[in-house]
Amino acid sequence: MDELGDVGTKLLYENEKVRIWEIDLQPGEETAMHHHELDYGVMVIEGDRVAGVPKEGSGGRLIEADVERGKMFGLLARGGTERAVNIGEQRFYEIQIELKD
Repeated sequence: MDELGDVGTKLLYENEKVRIWEIDLQPGEETAMHHHELDYGVMVIEGDRVAGVPKEGSGGRLIEADVERGKMFGLLARGGTERAVNIGEQRFYEIQIELKD
């Protein structure tokens, strides 16, 4: 199996219940390819466009979207293997909260 990286660019906090990440990408930057082992929620702080690029052969689909600042996404299911890419012209910044079982 290919080596996978972290789901975010920096781990901000962790305890027995949650893991909180920041994803901070300048235009053209991307996260490491990663796998979501836990259910998680996302709050977008800033940006204009972002893409989720699935691992080849994972069955996932490419997602490109305009960013809605301040948008909170409810619980997203674990299981995806992808990398986030800032395809916009502005810094992309979000907070991601993983819920531990």
